[in-house]
Formats: sequence, C-alpha cells, structure tokens
Amino acid sequence: MRVTIEADGGSRGNPGPAGYGAVVRDESGAVLAERLGALGVTTNNVAEYSGLIAGLKAARELGADEVDVRMDSKLVIEQMAGRWQIKHPGLRPLAEEARGLAQGFALVRYAWIPRERNQDADRLANAAMDGKAEPARSWSPPASGSPLRMVVIRHGETPYTAQKRYSGRGDIPLSPLGHEQAARAAARARAHAPDLAAVVSSPLKRCLETAAALGDVPLIVEDDLIECDFGEWEGLTYAEVRERYAAEQDRWLASTAVAPPGGESFQQVAMRVRRAARSLQDRFAGRQIAVVSHVTPIKLMLRDALAASDSFLFRLYLDPAGISLVDSWPDGGVAVRSVNETGHLS
Repeated sequence: MRVTIEADGGSRGNPGPAGYGAVVRDESGAVLAERLGALGVTTNNVAEYSGLIAGLKAARELGADEVDVRMDSKLVIEQMAGRWQIKHPGLRPLAEEARGLAQGFALVRYAWIPRERNQDADRLANAAMDGKAEPARSWSPPASGSPLRMVVIRHGETPYTAQKRYSGRGDIPLSPLGHEQAARAAARARAHAPDLAAVVSSPLKRCLETAAALGDVPLIVEDDLIECDFGEWEGLTYAEVRERYAAEQDRWLASTAVAPPGGESFQQVAMRVRRAARSLQDRFAGRQIAVVSHVTPIKLMLRDALAASDSFLFRLYLDPAGISLVDSWPDGGVAVRSVNETGHLS
C-alpha cells in the first residue's frame, strides 16, 4: 500500500511551547490517520522531526509499504534525504529514530512543499500548541485501558541450532534438549501471563512443538510468523556461507533490503511480521497471548517495539526458548518489559 505523509511542527518562541501534526493519506487523497501532540518547550526543528516520526509510525500501523513524505521544512527534508548534514546534536537522535522507522518500508521518498500546501498538518500542530492534545510521552505506556500482553518465545533447540546452521524454512523438529527447554519456557510464560487466551505459532514443527508445551490453550497457526527464507544458504553453517557466498553475504549484512540468493530480505520479513502484529492487536486487545516464532521475526518485532535502527538486528542475540515480554495498546503505545529472558533455562 502506498501512502502520503504530510507532517509539520512548530514552536511559539523557538524555543517555546511546541507541538506537531501529521496526516496520512491514501493514493486518492483520503485521510487514513491524523496525529498531533504537545511537546512542552522545545524548538521548531525538534517539533518538525516529531511530526515526521509520528507520521511514519502511523503509516507503519496502517501497513504501508511505500511512503511519500511531504513537509514544508527544508531542513528535515534535505537531512532525511541525505543531502544535508545534521550538525545540531539535539536533532541526531530524532533523525536516527526517523531513519529506523523509514527502513521498515520498501520505499520512502522525501519532497519539500510550500507551507500553503501543508495546511492540514500545520492545523494539527497548532491545535497541539493550543493545548488540544496531551503532552507526548515517549517514556511511558498509556495510562488507561489494558494492553495486549505478548509473551514472545523463540522455539527450543534443534539439531541445526546446535550446529549453528542457517535454519529458515527447513522443517526441523526440536532436539531432546529443545523439548526440555520448551517445557521450561512454558512454565515461565504462564507466570507472565496466567490467563492466556491463545498461543500463536509459526507453522514449522520446531515452533509447534514448543507451543504444545503450553498445554490446553487454543492454538492459532500464523504463516506470517515463519522464519526468513534463507534460500541457497539453508542448512549451511556461517563458515560455509562465508566460503561460498562471501560477496553476497557482505551485501546481505549491509542492507535489510538484500536477500540471500533465492531467499527473502529482512524488509520483506518485516512487512509480514507487522501485518501479523496488527492482526493480533485487533483480535486480542487487552488480553494475554503467547507468540512462538523464530530469531528473525522476533528480532524484527522487538526492533519495531523499541523504535530501534537496523543495527539492532545484528547486535541482539536470542537464545533457544528465550522469552521477551511486550505490552501494546491500540493507540500505538508500547512497553517492552523484557528481552531474551533465560533464567528459566538454568
């Protein structure tokens, strides 16, 4: 789906009381989403970046894969397009967050527009500055309503895990140790979520066998949670891939848009993982579920939840049967409670 983001921000005093606004439209121009927020006392540029970030988050929630960003801030557009350097240290974290969000789409284009063509986003930013929006809270979850609690479990060990082989679509079952790990993970999951409404699993055996350890809970098989397709690398060790596909592996490690030969890119995996996450939020809002999946989908889910950059994917290690805990609210609020818990495996 292709969408257009119109974003703006302002500050009365620069620095002064500030707010941002963002509008997301479909290809016909119809409004799909609006976002606004007050920021307290800050600068125009911080507010403008905040509008962009809000628009990108809204586009992600809508399931967009192609985005046109239009803003009347020449600075933000030129910096995000890579044509201008970011000299102010206060803007660098915001630009990094925006880039991390942008990398989750197949394509993002940036274009400057005159202020008179950005009136809807400007209207929302002014409404925020007028006190018609709650102050933005980037550090805490929403105070009202119950979140969807997802206990996210990586499957237990398989023979490929122990041998450190690329394990994507190959339907490898758990090893004896993997079954033991699954039982321990199930007990820990129950402690986090005693009222499980369902267990949602990848269709592959290693996940279904891990999910079975949770006992008498409704099982939902979700194809979008399947592991990345590693193509010609399936079943090979890292060293074997390095020996045979060094150039291809370097390109793959350098960009989430690059797929292994005959396989699937991380950007492609991210699109289906987001689709699954949105579906689960709609279906189980305010309830507790377990999600059993693989390294790549779980890393992408956590990257999005933490609004992290792509480098996160190569720095995070997930143990077999490790558990992560994510609470999410329908309005987009997220609280990551834990990442890769392994105490239950000791």
